[in-house]
Amino acid sequence: MLPRLFPEWHPQDAIQLTWPRAGSDWEPLFERIEASLEALVVAITRYQPMLIVVADAQTRERLDSRFTRLGIHPKQWHLIEAPSDDTWTRDHGPITIERDGQVVLLDYRFTGWGGKFAAERDNALTATLSDIGIYAAPREARELVLEGGAIDGDGEGTLLVTEACLLNPNRNPHLAREDIEAALRDDMGIERCLWLTQGHLEGDDTDSHIDTLARFCDAETIAYVRCQDPDDPHFPALAQMETELKSFKRADGEPYRLIPLPLPRACYDADDGHRLPATYANFLIINGAVLVPTYADAADGVALTALASAFPGRDIIPIDCRTVIRQHGSLHCLTMQLPRGAFFTASTAEANDIGANASSTHDKE
Repeated sequence: MLPRLFPEWHPQDAIQLTWPRAGSDWEPLFERIEASLEALVVAITRYQPMLIVVADAQTRERLDSRFTRLGIHPKQWHLIEAPSDDTWTRDHGPITIERDGQVVLLDYRFTGWGGKFAAERDNALTATLSDIGIYAAPREARELVLEGGAIDGDGEGTLLVTEACLLNPNRNPHLAREDIEAALRDDMGIERCLWLTQGHLEGDDTDSHIDTLARFCDAETIAYVRCQDPDDPHFPALAQMETELKSFKRADGEPYRLIPLPLPRACYDADDGHRLPATYANFLIINGAVLVPTYADAADGVALTALASAFPGRDIIPIDCRTVIRQHGSLHCLTMQLPRGAFFTASTAEANDIGANASSTHDKE
C-alpha cells in the first residue's frame, strides 16, 4: 500500500511556529512582528494547541508571561528552545504522512530557497526537535530539497506544484521531472502531479511556491489567485495559470470546482519601494477554522467571502499580515500543521518524561 500525504484539513494535534529571534532580518520590525504573531497565537489557540520554537530562555519566559496575560489557556501553548535562522516554519518544518497505519515525519533538506538565505539551523530544526522528544511520530530524513510551501495535496494522491519551483536547478539540479515525481510517489504516495507552468508574484523569494498561487480546499475544490487588472504586470501569467487550472481534471475525470481569489492592491516595501508578494492563497486550515491573511484592502472582504464558500462549517478568521508580508511571506508560510498523531500534547509529554527544553513550565501544572 502506498503512503498517504495528509491534506491540511486532516484533524490536527497542533500548529508549529518558529518565533523570530533578535538580530534577525526582522529586527527593524521586531515589535510589530511580535504583535502580529501574538494575534496569530490567540486565534489558533482558540481551536488547538501550538508548538512554538524560541531562541532562548529569555524569550521563552517572556512569551510564557505574555500568553498568560492574554488569557490563553496554559495547555494550548508549548514553548521549546532550539536554534533557528528564520520564521518560515512551512518550509523548514516536517511534512507528515501515514504509512502502514503509522504517522511519519519526513524531514527534507531546506537550503534557504535554493541558497538565497542562511538555512543551516533551520535545516537541522526538525532533527533537533525529534531528538529531544517533541514529536510523537518517528522522523525520517530525506536528501531531496523540498519546502512545505512548494506542495499542496488533496489527501487522495494528487499534488499541486509549480515547475518554477520544483524543477528549478537551484533545488535538485540532477533530478528530472520524472525523478521528482518518483520520489514523491515513494515518499508520499503521490500518483498525480498537477504541474503549473505559469504564475508568479513579484517580490516572491520562493520561486513560485504553490501556496502563494493555488490551494486545495478539498479534493474537488481549488482556490486560486486571479488578477483582473490588465495593466497589472501579474495579469498575463495569472490569466495563463487560470487557463491551466481549468484544464486540470480530478482523478475521476471531472473538472475541479475553482474559486477565484482577488489580488490585493499592490503592496510596496516602505524602504526601497519594491513590490511585496501579498496573496490571499496563503490561508491556513486548522481544526474548525480557516485563517486568512488580510492587508487592510478592499479586496479583503471579497477573499473572505470566497473562502467562506469553499469551507462551509468552518469559521473564517482574518489575520492582519501587513507586517508579515514585509519579509516576503504570509500566514501559511509562518506555520506548519502537525496532524493527529504527530505531536506530544502536554499530558503525553509529561508521561514520556520529555526534557525541560521540550516544554514550558506550565506543562507540569
